[in-house]
Amino acid sequence: MPDCEPLIYLFVPGNRPERFTKALASGADRIIIDLEDAVAPECKAAARTAIGEWMADSDAPRERVLIRINDAATPWHADDLTLVSTVRALCVMLPKCETPNQVAAVLACLPKDATVLPLIETARGVVALHEIAAAPGVTRLAFGSLDYMADLDIPAGSLALQFAAAQIAIASRAAGIGSPVAGVTPDLDATRVATDMANARTLGFGAKMCIHPSQVAAARTALAPSAQELAWAQRVLQAWNTSAGDAIQVDGKMVDRPIVLKAERIVAQAARTN
Repeated sequence: MPDCEPLIYLFVPGNRPERFTKALASGADRIIIDLEDAVAPECKAAARTAIGEWMADSDAPRERVLIRINDAATPWHADDLTLVSTVRALCVMLPKCETPNQVAAVLACLPKDATVLPLIETARGVVALHEIAAAPGVTRLAFGSLDYMADLDIPAGSLALQFAAAQIAIASRAAGIGSPVAGVTPDLDATRVATDMANARTLGFGAKMCIHPSQVAAARTALAPSAQELAWAQRVLQAWNTSAGDAIQVDGKMVDRPIVLKAERIVAQAARTN
C-alpha cells in the first residue's frame, strides 16, 4: 500500500482562476480545480478557458493540481476531456464513477503515467468497487458522501453510509492502493471537520477533501495520531527493537509483529502530519 499519498485535497471553483494559486498556498497537499458542482452550467465553458490559460501560463507545481471533470452522463463531459488532454493533466477526478471502462476512457486522454481519482457516489459505484479499485491508473478512491446520500435517499449518519465507506476502504486495501479520501464536510466549523475526519479514520480513510481553506488545518490535525497513540507506538518500537526477537509486553499486553506494524504506521503518520 502506498504510504506517501496526499492527506488533504482542497476544491477551488474552475471559474475563479484568481483563487488557484491561493489554494496552492493553503496548506493542502493537492488542489482540485472543479468543473462540476462548483461551476454553474452557464459558466462551464468560461471555466475551461480559465483553467487552460492558467495551466499554460502558471509555473505552479502541476503534480499538485487535479481537475474534477463532469461525469460521463453530462453534456459537458466530452469538452472536459478535450481540456484535460490539451493541458496534459497529471490527475483527473472522475465523479459518479461506476465502471472501470469510465476510468479507461479518461486515462486514454491523459499523458503516460497520469492517474484518475474515481469518486464513488452511487450505489452502482459501490457495487463495482473492486473492479474500479483494480483499474489501471487508479492509485486511490474518493467517497462522494453527499451525492451518495442523495442517491440512496439516506440521512447523514446512516448505517448505510458507513457501510459504503467501509466497503470503499476494504476494496482499496484489497487492490493494494492508497487509503481512500473522505468526503467533504459542508460545515466550516473546525470541530465538525475534525470530527468527520476522525470518524472516517475509524472506517479506514486516510485523507480528506475540503471545500474551504479554513478546513485544511482541522482536517490535517484530525489525521494525525493523538499524543497518547504516538507515545504508545514509540514504547512498542523501543521495546521491540531491544528484544532481539523475543516475546515482549508493553503496558501489560503482549506484542507481536502485527502490533509492531501498527506502531510503525502511527509513527510514520505522525511524521507526515507535522
